[in-house]
Amino acid sequence: MATGEKYMQQLTEKQAEDFLEKNKFNVVKRTTVSKKSELSKIKIKFPWVMKISSKKIMHKAKIDGVKTNITSTEQAEKYFDKLSKIENFEEVIIQKQIIGEEIILGIKKTPEFGHVIMFGKGGSDVEKNKDVSFRVLPIKENEIILMIKDTNFSKKLKKREIINIKKTINKIQNLIKHNKNIEELDINPLIITEKQAITVDARLIFN
Repeated sequence: MATGEKYMQQLTEKQAEDFLEKNKFNVVKRTTVSKKSELSKIKIKFPWVMKISSKKIMHKAKIDGVKTNITSTEQAEKYFDKLSKIENFEEVIIQKQIIGEEIILGIKKTPEFGHVIMFGKGGSDVEKNKDVSFRVLPIKENEIILMIKDTNFSKKLKKREIINIKKTINKIQNLIKHNKNIEELDINPLIITEKQAITVDARLIFN
């Protein structure tokens, strides 16, 4: 490794979600399977989301690596066959499907400002929508609200949903405070309802 070059460690989605859960984040109920025969033993209630998992795959949706609205084991077995044929397949993540507003929360460590946080409309069309706002960490309570209101889609959020987003942003601030070697963190989507904010997909890179 050349002098000054950073060593990056990218976690799998499961590792990233387990790490967030240990740090008091609300994460969707999930499990992983590497064999089709394991599907019948899963205790998570339908409907499911099935996602390919691999350290070599960053954008699952772009390779048709995410299947939703799965309502039976037979349907899951068919999707497992399709996912297992994708290049670099390692295993499949099974999650309880959650309905709500999808947002993205992202962290990137920059040379100029340190850790910068991004908030915006989440899901698979983030790059197309470009409805996002940025702030340099740390940020105070009133600045969190302003960051949220800088986006167009925030107009449709309910008061309780905004409170749940704010709580998650504060958890991220605390996480960065105690883990300054986090290079990047993407929670996309974070599903927001009036009752909860729940992580259903995460990417995490340490330096």
